[in-house]
Amino acid sequence: MMETGEKVPFGRLDVEAGEKGELVRGVFSRVAKRYDVMNDMMALGMHRVWRRIFLDRLGVYEGMNLLDVAGGTGDIAFRAVERGCRCVTVADMSEDMMEVGRDRLVDKGVVSEVVWVAAAGEYLPFESHTMDACTIAFGLRNVVDIEAVLGEMHRVLRPGGRMLCLEFSRPPSKALEKAFDGYNRWILPKVGRLVVGDGSPYRYLAESIERFPDAESIMGMMEDVGYTRVSCERLSGGIVALHKGWKV
Repeated sequence: MMETGEKVPFGRLDVEAGEKGELVRGVFSRVAKRYDVMNDMMALGMHRVWRRIFLDRLGVYEGMNLLDVAGGTGDIAFRAVERGCRCVTVADMSEDMMEVGRDRLVDKGVVSEVVWVAAAGEYLPFESHTMDACTIAFGLRNVVDIEAVLGEMHRVLRPGGRMLCLEFSRPPSKALEKAFDGYNRWILPKVGRLVVGDGSPYRYLAESIERFPDAESIMGMMEDVGYTRVSCERLSGGIVALHKGWKV
């Protein structure tokens, strides 16, 4: 776990670990009601394809007990329910995001299948060895302590359970990396300001991608906290990484 007073990245800034959670909550509170628009802008609509692949790799089944961390939008939960899962727990530190996600799922007729819990990924309020699968999609770069979140998801998994993480990553192609950085750094905040009236959340999200550890480092962290059969599948030229690990 992070030491008191230790600095962590928040966009291009370094802030104390105790401050980052509140700063991230502020970002997502400002964009909660336009989060779908934000995703479309950031990923040019490709996030729907990535999430479909993510659920394909998860292999949802009816009796699965699934925990989705940082899943306040309800997107992964809804897709899992669509595929037959009847027990999904969403944990997110942003109550504003969960309110939007809960309302969205109620409008789609999804109520009893999903439980909503306000919690940071570093301190999951669930018993050990209780979840069949844990997921986190585009949320790991926003947490205070990456390794602690990976460890908590490992703790709550039952033996034989699996964790999947979908996150932006550094593409191996230098040309693609340069184009990706340019889009995120210069174009995305301007479009955000035009579409939703505020470019700062988009600037933070772009900067958070720049400072996020590469795929190899995330795999190393997963192994350090106990996952086995750790793997990484690169999507769309490597701008997104799909990590998978198992608990034995």
